Amino acid sequence: MPKYTTGEVAGICGVTVRTVQYYDSRGILIPSELSEGGRRLYSEDDVRRMKLICFLRDLGLSIDSISQILSGEDPGSVISLLLDEQEKLLKREIGEREETLGKIAGLKTGLRAMDGPSLESIGDMALVMTNRKKLKKLHILMLLTGIPVAILQISSVILWITAGIWWLFAVWAAVAVVYAVLLSGLYFRKTAFICPRCHEVFRVSVRDGLWSTHTFTARKLTCPSCGYRGYCVETAAEGEVKYGE
Repeated sequence: MPKYTTGEVAGICGVTVRTVQYYDSRGILIPSELSEGGRRLYSEDDVRRMKLICFLRDLGLSIDSISQILSGEDPGSVISLLLDEQEKLLKREIGEREETLGKIAGLKTGLRAMDGPSLESIGDMALVMTNRKKLKKLHILMLLTGIPVAILQISSVILWITAGIWWLFAVWAAVAVVYAVLLSGLYFRKTAFICPRCHEVFRVSVRDGLWSTHTFTARKLTCPSCGYRGYCVETAAEGEVKYGE
């Protein structure tokens, strides 16, 4: 069986000689034997133990924690649990970083579309990006609740054409009106708009909102603060905000 000196163990594990000596002094890496001259000699098992210690240190464990784990009855099971927890932590950190990258990409896309973006306009875009999740949930809710109404519409039209049953279409029309009123109220209660001129965040009534020209993310509205009339960017409503037209 080969034997390794302190320097050789340090080289194999990528640490300093002082580190190997320190672990020896702490009692977590004791050499298998001493040479006649008093030099520490380590076995293959000792080298594997040293690699494990280095790995656990990279995970952020203290020397005392490593000592307790390695001296326990079932260190393998404990280390396995630690690996599971570390994997979960890393996946969570990766998800958070990917979300941050998505926000940065969206912000950069918006900045490229601007002519000399100001701090205020960058702040507006940051607000939109921050509230995007809230608006996405609202849009999904609107889509899901609209599916049954759409199914009823298609069914009523088919039955009217094929079987002459018209009353189901009348039921759909009544349901559609009630649905549209309730959904519109919910949408404009949960949504605000940002004026591109003065950067005021404001809400609009259902009547003004429904009759406004709009795109998927903006509506042509009148700002209540500066009187600007044009496309204002959609964002999630938070707290008390002014009403515009």
